[in-house]
Amino acid sequence: MPRRVVVTGIGLICSVGNETEAVWTAIKEGKNGIARITLFDPVNHPSKIAGEVKNFDPTAFIDKKEVKKMGRFMHFAIAATDNALAMSGLKITPDNADRIGVYIGSGIGGFEVIEREHEKLLAGGPSKVSPFFIPASIVNLAAGQVSIRTGAKGPNSAVATACTSGAHGVGDSYRLIQHGYADAMIAGGSEAACTPLSVAGFSAMRALSTRNDDPERASRPWDKDRDGFVVGEGSGILILEELEHAKARGANILAEVIGYGMSGDAYHMASPSEDGDGARRVMLNAMKDAGIGPESIDYINAHATSTSAGDVIETRAFKAAMGERAYQIPVSSTKAQTGHLLGGAGALEAGICVMAIRDQIAPGTMNLENPDEGCDLDYIPNAPRPMKLDTVLSNSFGFGGTNGCLIFKRYAE
Repeated sequence: MPRRVVVTGIGLICSVGNETEAVWTAIKEGKNGIARITLFDPVNHPSKIAGEVKNFDPTAFIDKKEVKKMGRFMHFAIAATDNALAMSGLKITPDNADRIGVYIGSGIGGFEVIEREHEKLLAGGPSKVSPFFIPASIVNLAAGQVSIRTGAKGPNSAVATACTSGAHGVGDSYRLIQHGYADAMIAGGSEAACTPLSVAGFSAMRALSTRNDDPERASRPWDKDRDGFVVGEGSGILILEELEHAKARGANILAEVIGYGMSGDAYHMASPSEDGDGARRVMLNAMKDAGIGPESIDYINAHATSTSAGDVIETRAFKAAMGERAYQIPVSSTKAQTGHLLGGAGALEAGICVMAIRDQIAPGTMNLENPDEGCDLDYIPNAPRPMKLDTVLSNSFGFGGTNGCLIFKRYAE
């Protein structure tokens, strides 16, 4: 019998706040974190806006000498982990360290480190490249650095499944605890892709919004005037624990993880199939894993990134997976406020879903003024909605047709 898994801590950092309660308050108040890029001069870029993390000082969490040895996505993961562990109250000791693991995904990793060190190579030759280049940039070192700092000696892994990385980090950790490989996991995703090459690459794909003169209204899921997504950065970390482990130490249980689904589109490297088949199947897989049907879902936090095709296709998938119930389930996308955290998005949004259950408030979809044709569901436009939330579903989709779906439930014995 698979073991029950609960959430006891959440760490969130993104463009609207640098710790969990600040992020959640901003989401509830409809605040927006998207602005002109400051991490580099975007003057020659078609898209000049991003959801950057603001006023972030990594030395508040990491020794100054160590900061220089890490990519920015690692800084975010460490800060979010500290926040999550503080909320959870979980203590890692020599007695339990080998039963506590770390699993943190990232779509790109230390992109700014790669760009910086490549410039050094071109300007001064191989001798100018930092000896910390590789460990500061590779995807698994967010999990590695968190493990080193916390002393967690259980399963240590990472996943790089594009914009589904954070959701897969949480879901795979859920499986590890379910089947006895760990008693607790530090799980999630982190990304820091507000860099010149990253923004240029997404712009070349015509994927980004160019509403540069009105950044706070640029990300507008399901709206007919949307023109692309906005790159965001940050991290989401959840502390997952086996139920009896959490109860034994008197932990405050925020929610239970009851379902996890995965699927592949097998269709295109960057676009989902028009009928939303992969998204449909991943939601059905998660509901099957949870042992529930559409009638049990109270709210959906959508992947919806504000792209012309993706938002409509996800709506089709909702209708295919939920049937007539799709018209009764409130759905929203918090990316209108935070931007799209790529590999960190699924974990950030998972944390937001748990906070929504805690406070019984469903986030709204900001900037939704005129829903596009075919976008005819209840998207909770422009304001959060206090409501009964027992069971919440969160979607994440990524390039290559990789999909993840998580289902959380209000905890009850």
